[in-house]
Parts: sequence; structure tokens; C-alpha cells
Amino acid sequence: MLNRIKQFFAAKDISHHILLNAYCTVADAPKLDFAHVLNARRDLSDPELQPHLNGFMNFVADAGQGNMTRVRYHVIRHLQRVRQHVSLAVEEGAMDGFSEWAKAANAIVFMADGSVRDPQGRILLPAAGDDGDPQAVVPYPPQAWQRKARSDELLAARRVTVPADLPPLVSEPELRLRAPEDVLRRMLALFVVAIRAESLSGETPIAAADLQQRFPPAFAGLSDAERAFLAQEAPTQQEITQYLWRYEAILVLQWALGLQDALPFADAICDVSSISRTAIERGTEGLRKQPAMRSATEILDALDLHYRQHWATRQALLKKYAAPASLNDGVLQERHHALNWLVRFEDRDWDDVDTPT
Repeated sequence: MLNRIKQFFAAKDISHHILLNAYCTVADAPKLDFAHVLNARRDLSDPELQPHLNGFMNFVADAGQGNMTRVRYHVIRHLQRVRQHVSLAVEEGAMDGFSEWAKAANAIVFMADGSVRDPQGRILLPAAGDDGDPQAVVPYPPQAWQRKARSDELLAARRVTVPADLPPLVSEPELRLRAPEDVLRRMLALFVVAIRAESLSGETPIAAADLQQRFPPAFAGLSDAERAFLAQEAPTQQEITQYLWRYEAILVLQWALGLQDALPFADAICDVSSISRTAIERGTEGLRKQPAMRSATEILDALDLHYRQHWATRQALLKKYAAPASLNDGVLQERHHALNWLVRFEDRDWDDVDTPT
């Protein structure tokens, strides 16, 4: 990594410049209005950026030699949200201007000395070891901090306690939301596997062929794991239960599409009959009616709140005590999965979505 950065600038006269690589999570980084030499600027439309980011994440992880500290973990999370990479050289007297730009771009910076720094130049991760500047902070846009504060206040009102240092999540300037038509297809796909699972748990199983005839748009959006489940004549009870839980994820996607009025507090399972009626109506109409998504702010608010609630239920399971406010971990797992998919968390497809807390 360090050698590649030095090669970036080998052909330029930069004797009085500082070599920098900025990794910005915002979609629209501000203008570079300070003295600099620009080497390259690329976004996710460049097919080489994602492999580069993957390599950088591996570099950061390997530098820890198996010791995944909190800072190292959140640097990697930042890199997963990167939308733009800017490589440049900055005149020594222009570093204050660069720092302001990096703050607005929500960037972390890789230096020629091998350190990773925050926008103010404080060392997050040194070239060797784990002891960076204790004042260094992985940056987040202001909206993310404001949303975290709102979630913390809502949870405190219900006596749900989460650590103050649980980080903010993705926010509006960084967001790449799924397209409405993709959300609708995913919702319908989840519905056919859920209804198949429900029928298998009763006395009158519904054949996958019958479901395909009834809901052809749903089958166009199935994941590999879902196709494998529907292809089985007699899935295991564990598989049936897994797909029965998908009604909770369907609720989230229907809510995101404006087909449900609210996401109730996660202390009880969803209203399956209401979800099924809505899915059947949409399945009958297919994709003829153009779906519309809720605002990014609403979806991000839901994600942030469910992320923190999910942390609380996982701690309760781990430490063997009752979940606060009667929160249901199974409900939260499905909702968190659906919300992470909506915001393209780690840019993963449905079967591979993770829900770390």
C-alpha cells in the first residue's frame, strides 16, 4: 500500500508537498479549494475502486496482527462506506484548508508514513502497533450524530440502555438506497418463501409450482438460498422456522415502500394477516404500479434505532437476562437484516447481509 502511494507521485515535483490519500464517504465531496496537486479522483463507477478498497481493508486488518481494536474495526467500517477516493499532494502551508475539506468530505486520510488519520490529522492507526492519538475520531457526518442522539433519547425513555460509544451509522450524504422496484421484488420473493414455510408447518403444504403460477414476479427476484429452499419437498424444521421469520423482514420492506403505516415497537411479532393481504395485492398487480420509497431520513432513523435495540437483545442473550422493554431478538434480527439490505450495508446481496452490533 505504502509503495503504491509513493509511485502515484513519482513523476511530479512535490518536494514541498505532503502526500495524501483521502477516503470520503459522502457522495458529493466539496471542491478542492486549497493549494494542491491532484493525482487522481475516482468514485464507485470506477471498477478499480472497490478492489482497491478491499485491499486497503485487508491492509488495515493485517496490520493489527489479529488484534481487532475498536478503532481498527471502525476504520474498516468507514472504508466500507467510501464513495470517493482522492489522491493528491498538498502544500505544507495549505494543510488547514485540506483539513476543512476532509471534514466536509467525511474522509479519513492515509499518509505516506503509513499512518491512517482523521480529518484533523490526528493518528487513528499508526504504521505499526495500535496506539494512535486517543483524541483521534473516525469521522461521521453531522446527521449521523444527530440521529444517534435521537435514538438514544427514545431508548432511554423506554429504559433500554445502550453504550454511549456505540457508533453512528450511515447517513444521508453517504446513502445508496435500493431502488423501489428492487425493494418490491425482494418483498414479493420473501413472501413466497414465507408462505411456503407457513404451509409446511401446517397440514396443507402449498407446492412451489403453485406459488410460481400465482406470483410470477416474486420468482424473478428469488435469491439462491430461497430457490434452494423452494426446491425441497421436505425442508428441515430449522429451515422452515428460518423462512417463517421472514414475515418480519417483509414488514420492513412494505413499510419502506409506504405499504404499511408504521414499524411497531419490536416487542411482539408482526401482524401476518395484514402483511399477507398487502403482499397478495402487490403480487396480483405485479409491477404495474410504480412503487415509491419513504424518505431516506425515515429509513435511516429506523435503521439506527433497530441497530441499537438489536445490540441490547444480543447482550441479553449473551449474558442470559431478560431483554429490556420485552424486545424480541428474532424480530430485531429480521428487521435489522432488511434495513441493512435497504442501505446496501457492505454492498452485499440478500443471502449474505450481515447484522453486526
